[in-house]
Amino acid sequence: MFARDLHNWLFEMLYSGQDSAGAQEHLIVNIIMLVIVLLISVVSYYVVRSVLYGVTARFVKMTKNDWDDEVMKSRLLRWISLLVPVFIIWSGAQAMAEMSVDGDAESLKYLAGSGEILMVVSQISAISLVLLAVMSCLNIVERIYGRYEISRKIPVKSFIQVFKVVFSILGIILMVSSVIGKSPVFILSGLGAATAILMLVFKDAILGLVAGVQLSANQMVSVGDWIEMPKFGADGEVTEVALTTVKVCNWDKTITTVPTYALISDSFKNWRGMSDSGVRRIKRSINLDMQTVHPLSESEIEKMETIHLLTEYLGQKKKEIAAWNGERQVGPEELVNARALTNVGTFRAYVVAYLKSHPKIAQDQTILVRHLTPSDKGLPIEIYAFSTDNAWVNFEGIQSDIFDHLMAVIPEFGLKVYQAPSGDDIKGLGGPLATLG
Repeated sequence: MFARDLHNWLFEMLYSGQDSAGAQEHLIVNIIMLVIVLLISVVSYYVVRSVLYGVTARFVKMTKNDWDDEVMKSRLLRWISLLVPVFIIWSGAQAMAEMSVDGDAESLKYLAGSGEILMVVSQISAISLVLLAVMSCLNIVERIYGRYEISRKIPVKSFIQVFKVVFSILGIILMVSSVIGKSPVFILSGLGAATAILMLVFKDAILGLVAGVQLSANQMVSVGDWIEMPKFGADGEVTEVALTTVKVCNWDKTITTVPTYALISDSFKNWRGMSDSGVRRIKRSINLDMQTVHPLSESEIEKMETIHLLTEYLGQKKKEIAAWNGERQVGPEELVNARALTNVGTFRAYVVAYLKSHPKIAQDQTILVRHLTPSDKGLPIEIYAFSTDNAWVNFEGIQSDIFDHLMAVIPEFGLKVYQAPSGDDIKGLGGPLATLG
């Protein structure tokens, strides 16, 4: 062993002419040896670090891949470089602890004890560095995996965190075994009695692991998905799927943290289907004043025929109505017995034709214009269609443009949009009502 040979060489060089050497002489030798070992450790760290970084950097430049750059960005090489001086110090401490000399037994006991303490510290340091190196490797794997598109569908952060927890527990067990001088098997056997306590302490981690497996296996939620979960006030984009929590960046830029297991036990809405389809639904109503609904007169029909989108509809509808009325020998003046074109029906036909001619409406999806149940707020005409652009800002612009146009042309059909009486309406009625008094 290098440290033991160094100790013997120093002792022979300093006290070779003496008949006997006591604990004081051995203490001086050990102090000198410890200083030399520390200097060698520092030098070895910089040498190993320089070599590792140089070789790795040269290898990274030679490859065409860009994912291996993550190794240079991490601290993995630093932790590996620190292992070399730790092992050198551990070797020197072992030489101090195992030495056997003649002299004051009590002094020798303290001398050997200091070596044993230094050995334990070195062992704990080595375990810590190995643990840190493993954590760095897991972080590198996570960052490299995040470069690929599949990471958005199948996140692995929860699994990475599980491995970190397992390795951390193993590292702690090895450190404790080094301190108490017992085998790790002895500590593991004692953990059996504390299983219930461990289950309670790691309850969230265990539930998160189970939930993470189910979320990944069933592809229920991924990074980048838009989810809604009113129970937790979450309405936004998923930014992280971890072992115990899922982070959601809401549209107001606040962050909501949702327990991972809650995504399995509770219900939530995922808008991924809408995003993947490339379309987005328009479902909105215009309330019409029911007092303005009436059959179209001949002059109104002639006016409607000048609208290009209604030319085909009106020609077909007039033939159909004429044939129906002719079979039953009823005239158009018989409103109850005869069929006739109405302004609201013609308006619905116009809206359908307008949507089918709109370049931003998906023609392969459902296009529907229907009546909803009339109420004290008028007759709702609901438009159900899909825009070809599902980006939020663009979608809102398309939807607004459509309804801007429809509300502007409604008076052309002899219709009015229903609006509850406002303060100005009531104020306008005040004058006529005052004259009645």
